[in-house]
Amino acid sequence: MSIKEKLNNLTQQPGVYQMLDKQGLVIYVGKAKNLKKRVTSYFAKQHEDNKTRVLVSNIDTFKVIVTASETQALLLEAELIKQQLPRYNILLKDSKSYPYISISNDKHPRVGFFRGKKQDKHQYFGPYPSAQVVRESLNLLKKIFKVRQCTNAIYRSRSRACLEYQIGLCSAPCVGHISDQNYQQDVNMMSLFLAGKGKQTLDKISQKMRMAAQEQEFELAARLRDQLIDLRKIQEQHASNSIANLDVIAVTQQDGVNAIEVLFIRAGKQVGQDFILPKNSNHQSVEVVLSAFLPLYYLGKNTPKQLLISQKLVDKEIIARALNTQIIDTPNKDKKHYLNVANLTLKENLKQNLLARYRKKTTLVHLQSILNLKNLPEVMECFDISHMMGEATKASCVVFEKGVPKVSKYRQFDIKNITPGDDYAAMNQVIFRRYSQMLKNNKPLPDVVFIDGGLGQLNQAIMVMDSIGIDEVQLVGVAKGEKRKAGLETLITVNNEKVNKINLPPHDPALMLINHIRDESHRFAIKNHRLKRAKKRTTSPLENIKGVGKLRRSALLNYFGGLQEIKNASIDEMQKVKGINLALATKIVESLQ
Repeated sequence: MSIKEKLNNLTQQPGVYQMLDKQGLVIYVGKAKNLKKRVTSYFAKQHEDNKTRVLVSNIDTFKVIVTASETQALLLEAELIKQQLPRYNILLKDSKSYPYISISNDKHPRVGFFRGKKQDKHQYFGPYPSAQVVRESLNLLKKIFKVRQCTNAIYRSRSRACLEYQIGLCSAPCVGHISDQNYQQDVNMMSLFLAGKGKQTLDKISQKMRMAAQEQEFELAARLRDQLIDLRKIQEQHASNSIANLDVIAVTQQDGVNAIEVLFIRAGKQVGQDFILPKNSNHQSVEVVLSAFLPLYYLGKNTPKQLLISQKLVDKEIIARALNTQIIDTPNKDKKHYLNVANLTLKENLKQNLLARYRKKTTLVHLQSILNLKNLPEVMECFDISHMMGEATKASCVVFEKGVPKVSKYRQFDIKNITPGDDYAAMNQVIFRRYSQMLKNNKPLPDVVFIDGGLGQLNQAIMVMDSIGIDEVQLVGVAKGEKRKAGLETLITVNNEKVNKINLPPHDPALMLINHIRDESHRFAIKNHRLKRAKKRTTSPLENIKGVGKLRRSALLNYFGGLQEIKNASIDEMQKVKGINLALATKIVESLQ
């Protein structure tokens, strides 16, 4: 599906977008308040910034992850940038990590801002979305729990209470204004609160506030009321960060197609996602699909402590025991928003996938009409020949099923016993080897076979197919356009000895699909040709001679000084090398000559 079509159907939710190049590599990650507006802006105008122009010219497609808020998008964007290191994002070697609140392990523990490598004996709470949130939380904690925030150097040098004590923001354990036991109780209460177990703290303060009001101590009641408000404010800020490790699994069905979205939550952060289309699941209920998916996906993996799922399952307890995890199907308020995000992202990904499927189906119907085929071209193959000045000739065969590449069925062929550089002979050989073998093994033949080349290569393929008795496969030559420019290719068919040439508009969907198939065969052929050429250039001819192992090769090279000198050596000279007798010397000379 083209970028334009994907943009037309893109969601307006906040989230993260990833730009991908033709190799499928992520080259840019960004966040957006409105994904549709933000992503569309890349393609809707000419950019003055040179970097953006270069970025856009390298974008082949994009994908999105929907989030519940801009803050979540910010966190996920930062995490994905660190994981994928996209070439067009700003990257910092000393990139800052997320901030935490820490409680030290001192005699009188200190609470403070922390960022960096954690120490084993200290307690850490977070992560928080920004340093500002941490500092605001610390300011509120000072008012409520009065735990010291000064550095150890200042703490040890105190001889009298500081200004923080005078204004009621510290209990001054440094000079003994509070007992060690009471101070530790305050620290423990704060630790419990930050760990998400502060309900008892809120209840206690609420009870004291009511008692103070009943006894008409309105000043105390007002102060307790402010403390209660402050604590709840911190709790709201901390709620989204209190979940450790959690996977969120949402499943849905549309037009008979089942799809699954998995969100990975680690240390309270959404660090990634996985969109899955289970095979052989069409028209099955979502409960059946989810029940089958969980053990298949998680058995043998390090399953997180909790799995949050979108459907109630009858066999939930059995699966939970097998995976040694807790499965949650009725989330509380803190976790529910993760499920909402998973459902939003799932619907967006499935919508795009179904549109792509529809697009491929209409393209295949269009191609069927252009080539005048009896049936829909569901299986298509394409051949390409690759060599360098006749050296290391390779042929590639790529297979597409329903418009999608089937990489597991790709094949490569070493072309032998031909004149170097003879593409016609190479095409003749590979077509014969491919389809005579398929006939021998009674394998189904493709609907269409594309030949990368002009009428000459196509005639070779037609001649071979006729000789082995195959006439139901449509052969199509793909001749390069003027100056080899993409979009100007000519399609060539031969029916009843009549040559037909078809020229389609550059952006015709059928031509774009054919070009995709042809480019894939070209890429695969070049890849394997380069591997073969590199292997040939790094392999010594001596390695192919039986009886000449590693030690004898080393002895020959040490004695003569190089391969060329070995090739020029006589049988008598060869026998002077330790371990080389007359029979072996004769074999070496004959092999090298």
